[in-house]
Amino acid sequence: MAQSNIKVAVQKFGNFLSSMVMPNIGAFIAWGLITALFIPTGFFPNESLAKLVDPMVKYLLPLLIGYTGGKLVHDQRGGVVGAIATMGVIVGSDIPMFLGAMIMGPLGGYIIKKFDQFIEGKVKTGFEMLINNFSAGILGGILAILAFLGVSPAVDGFTGALVVGVDWMVAHGLLPLTSILIEPAKILFLNNAINHGILSPIGAEQIRTNGQSILLLLETNPGPGLGILLAYCFFGKGTAKQSAPGAAIIHFIGGIHEIYFPYVLMRPLLIIAAILGGMSGVFTFVLLGGGLQAVASPGSILAILAATPGNAGSYVANISGVFVAAVVSFIVGSLILKTGKQTEDLDEAARKMQEMKGKKSSVAGSFTKQQGDVPASVQKIVFACDAGMGSSAMGASLLRKKVKQADLNISVTNTAISNIPSDAQIVITQEELTPRAQNKVPDAYHISVDNFLSSPEYDKLIDQLKNDHTTSKAEEEKNVSAENYTDSNDGLLKEENVFLNQHFSSKEEAIRFAGSVLVKGGYVEENYVEAMIERDNMTSTYMGNDVAIPHGTEEAKKNVLRSGFTVIQVPEGVDFDGEKVRLIFGIAGKDGTHLEILSGIAITCSDMNNIEKMVHAKSAKELMAIIQSN
Repeated sequence: MAQSNIKVAVQKFGNFLSSMVMPNIGAFIAWGLITALFIPTGFFPNESLAKLVDPMVKYLLPLLIGYTGGKLVHDQRGGVVGAIATMGVIVGSDIPMFLGAMIMGPLGGYIIKKFDQFIEGKVKTGFEMLINNFSAGILGGILAILAFLGVSPAVDGFTGALVVGVDWMVAHGLLPLTSILIEPAKILFLNNAINHGILSPIGAEQIRTNGQSILLLLETNPGPGLGILLAYCFFGKGTAKQSAPGAAIIHFIGGIHEIYFPYVLMRPLLIIAAILGGMSGVFTFVLLGGGLQAVASPGSILAILAATPGNAGSYVANISGVFVAAVVSFIVGSLILKTGKQTEDLDEAARKMQEMKGKKSSVAGSFTKQQGDVPASVQKIVFACDAGMGSSAMGASLLRKKVKQADLNISVTNTAISNIPSDAQIVITQEELTPRAQNKVPDAYHISVDNFLSSPEYDKLIDQLKNDHTTSKAEEEKNVSAENYTDSNDGLLKEENVFLNQHFSSKEEAIRFAGSVLVKGGYVEENYVEAMIERDNMTSTYMGNDVAIPHGTEEAKKNVLRSGFTVIQVPEGVDFDGEKVRLIFGIAGKDGTHLEILSGIAITCSDMNNIEKMVHAKSAKELMAIIQSN
């Protein structure tokens, strides 16, 4: 458990570093292009335009990173103070201060966030702007001075030690050994901490002094992954073999490395192929003098070629390194796939990859099973979630409204996955739950969504249903609608259960707060709170549109005493698996008595204008009025 917690912590740290860098990749590319074109060894040497290179890498890029880091912590004010603080490390050093910016940006955001929390409610009317401006200026100035005097020299020393270590590894031919760490780190989603925290900052300094850096090729080399995918093309089985060619194109041309991770997770021994391929590629880069003169992002062969110095030797070195890495990983991967029993479940491997990542993967959906067209003469659509209490009820409410507006006589209900009726024709679930739903009703047409409140799949489905639909009157009358529950919901949304301006350091803290409210209100037993945590760990209760609806598992329904709600406003947001949540609706549902108000909440929250109104509501009555008006 301790090792798992450490891994998660490192992943979150790496993701945070990545979140500071990735929004600014365009600036890195601009700097790289100007460098490649106009420096003395560039494609079109130009002494005047080359003057842009040094200020961009020394001032522009660190300031953007610092501002982004501060904004991640405390929005606009955090970004401004983070940028001011970053200026201190920039001026205090002669090297590009990427590492310093990654420290001072978030620190500046954190300091001003704590200050704002301290003075909240204590500033007299009319003095808000004065206090806000002077506090940001004073705290930013102090942090800039501290950064200049202390942080900048420390980062200088640390970076110098790393550069010496890298030079020593290069001199002794040991740089290929870094693949032993980097390739497994990629599979475990720890690469961001290594790449953005160490390799990119040192690489930028090497580019400034030497014109290129081999470090920028260590993690971005697509060769190892390409070789593994090609091995699956020839020696894989089933879905893995069929999907490998497409995955290879996405990986090699598109630069999305995580698309090959599930293929490695299916056969863990393939990590050996990735390591040996990576080592071979790095050895080739070192031997032939390869390197990049700008960050290659994403790790595509096109990005690598664009960032390669403009001479034939560099192109030969970089292309050869990628080619050798692909060949070696292909040979080793083929031997592994040809020996031993293959148990290839790509869907399971994709889910495992997403669990390891700790948040939704942008490519996990690429591995889901393909199915045919929407069935003709649809009569029953079922939304399903684990408990059938919260997310599925909200989704069903929204789609039911769209079905009614389209004059379609179709039953739209919600239920727990374990209770999906065998005659369900279309089943809609969150992406993580689709495989369970497919196992329950394999003959149904399954739709996966990641945003129950505003998924484009709803409108797409309605358009398809309009083309071919007939429904009997009897089925229409069986439609279970939220309007059927009007006799038991009076007083479910109470003013004392609405909490404004809350702050949470984690989603678990937020969920426990919501659960404690339900316990104190007499809606649930105490062990329901743990079931709420368990439910969110199974599948995120993030609904989209900055809304989360934590509730218990199906098993925990027996711990619900009566239906109840709590509404929690979190203006600054709290992280739910990489998604920012500003409104939390804690739910306890019993015998369907909560469905009408849940339907109203769903319809209200499907409009971002309503979300903004609720987030900025100044009283519980004002927030409740927004919900009740819909």
